[in-house]
Amino acid sequence: MFELGFYKGKKVLVTGHTGFKGTWLCQILLQAGAQVCGYALEPPTDPSLFALSGLAERMDSRIGDVQDLAHLMQVFDEVQPELVFHLAAQPIVRESYRNPVGTYGTNVMGTVHVLECVRTHPSVKSFVNVTTDKVYDNREWEWGYRETDRLDGYDPYSNSKSCSELVTHSYIRSFFQDGRVAVSTARAGNVIGGGDFATDRIIPDCIRAMQAGEEIRVRNPYSTRPYQHVLEPLAVYLMIGAAQYTDHSLAGNYNVGPDEQDCVTTGELTELFCNSWQDGAAWQNCSVDGPHEAGFLKLDCSKVKRTFGWKPVWHVREAVEKTVEWTKAWMQGEDVTACMNRQIQAFFC
Repeated sequence: MFELGFYKGKKVLVTGHTGFKGTWLCQILLQAGAQVCGYALEPPTDPSLFALSGLAERMDSRIGDVQDLAHLMQVFDEVQPELVFHLAAQPIVRESYRNPVGTYGTNVMGTVHVLECVRTHPSVKSFVNVTTDKVYDNREWEWGYRETDRLDGYDPYSNSKSCSELVTHSYIRSFFQDGRVAVSTARAGNVIGGGDFATDRIIPDCIRAMQAGEEIRVRNPYSTRPYQHVLEPLAVYLMIGAAQYTDHSLAGNYNVGPDEQDCVTTGELTELFCNSWQDGAAWQNCSVDGPHEAGFLKLDCSKVKRTFGWKPVWHVREAVEKTVEWTKAWMQGEDVTACMNRQIQAFFC
């Protein structure tokens, strides 16, 4: 694992900092001693990890929409960040069917606006755009998609992230050939971890069922996904951001996913959750017809492993156990930030 000490004293701006992944990322950066500014809408869920962690009182938190270019420019003017991590997004597939216009507005024009701010602010030396494993034209192949495979997400969410990749590539060719700023995109698989309260995600659905004393209802038990703990991709984003800051030749497009053994079906993941939770946890198959979602998806992550010598720290069973550990601490009224810090320290040790 790379040294988090690189970030000590660095000015870092994180879009989407009030979300699940954004909160964890900011917590890591604060532990590393970075000067952290976040720009995002109000937390997307209630409860939210952002509120539970008290992060707003411990960092420079700006509430705003990445579709508001003037406001975003103002924040860049004031902060003068050195590194930018772009996580702001509408990330839910089923929501993208309900609101395609809003999804494209946030995920495509939001990316344009962040890149425009990066272009016009010489303080920025390193930029990482976080997209998704769903950017690829998914043929339901049994092998993992590589960074050179065709981009063409099916649903509005996935497709808008494909567009975000294309926008980034255009800005690289058009404006960043002078070497002033290094730009990468990171395509991560499905993440799990403590504090995810989103709708239409399997682990949050499991937790809600446990709170209600009900069996877990699994909508797509046979869909295969590359599941990983949230700290896995965040560590890679930070590694890329730091590496390309000093060596621009390391900038590129990177898949960020678990090992093949951690590509499991939703049903298998739910069974792991029940085994970890215990207390009579059980699930039932509730397959229903609904909007299209990919049935099989995994990534070939050999590029990021070859380039940085990276490998996953926690496998899917450990990821589920860490998620259950955080959730039970929260439900029992314990200090969830302390639990986050323990898990971060264990991961990066």
